Amino acid sequence: MVLCEASDSEDKSKRLGFAATIKTAQAGGRIRPERKKTTPEIRRTRAVGGGKTEPSTYKPRKDIGQQRSSSERQQQPEQERGSARETQLAAAKAERKKAALARIAAKKKGESAPAESQPKAKEATKTASKLLSKKAEKKPVSPNYTPAKASGLSAKERNKQTREGERYLRGIMKDQEVKKYKQATGEAPKGKAMTKVLAHVQRRMST
Repeated sequence: MVLCEASDSEDKSKRLGFAATIKTAQAGGRIRPERKKTTPEIRRTRAVGGGKTEPSTYKPRKDIGQQRSSSERQQQPEQERGSARETQLAAAKAERKKAALARIAAKKKGESAPAESQPKAKEATKTASKLLSKKAEKKPVSPNYTPAKASGLSAKERNKQTREGERYLRGIMKDQEVKKYKQATGEAPKGKAMTKVLAHVQRRMST
């Protein structure tokens, strides 16, 4: 792949009489010039365990070297061709009727007809862009929200802590259920009774 983006050697440009702009593609098949950040420039970090972090390298995009069509970047009409035109014509007709009735009413009262307020081309373009674009509604952020501080632990270490906490909590609930059973029956749970106790514990853990 060759692209016309950068000048070739100086001798060749003098020989051709103009600045040659032939250049091979960038690393990884990127179309534009290399803009990948260096390691000191990367601010994104990831936990590596032991409370330490290191710069997180970015994975190359899957669409490197491919041109995106406009249909992937711009909102496309969702209705059939002509359906929107019928709606616009009906709205325009209703607007003209409303203006005509206003002029007739003003004429009967002996007043001057109200000036028609037509939207400017720039405003109409903005309105059309808003109607065609789909944007997700932003949810309001709670004023009491405080972002969690980075623990510096890796995913494996965080999962280990979670499992240890669940195991400790399950032991507490098991002791409580066994104590209840002993108070109700006067004996320790065994066999099917123990199975029921563990089922109670599992139900409490899942809620």
